Amino acid sequence: MFDVASSELLMVAVVALVVIGPKDLPRVMRVVGHWLGKARGVARHFRAGMDEMIRQSEMDDLNRKWAEQNERIMREHPMTDAERDALADADPVMTPRPDLIAPPPVVAPVADDADVADVAPVTPADPSARQEG
Repeated sequence: MFDVASSELLMVAVVALVVIGPKDLPRVMRVVGHWLGKARGVARHFRAGMDEMIRQSEMDDLNRKWAEQNERIMREHPMTDAERDALADADPVMTPRPDLIAPPPVVAPVADDADVADVAPVTPADPSARQEG
């Protein structure tokens, strides 16, 4: 955006040293750095707001396209009264899958000559029942 060569930067530093003086130069540089940081923060906030607006606009477009496609599909394939009644009578409550509630039982290793029917599932040890020693 701004093209500043090293010779131009050196010239600005020399002029600032002569005009401001070596005693006040650190304080001025600190104030300039503070204001540059604030300007960058404002620019970053503005850019984030613009990105969010663009993202929201894209989501609105996708939702609109989805609604149009859904409406078109529903027009092409209307539900019969029996299908509509079946959906209305369906139980909306979902029951949790038992395999997600508790971990499956751990089975002890089987010896080659043992009968598989004789092996009982082994539950994992309770970590709170450890004996301190």
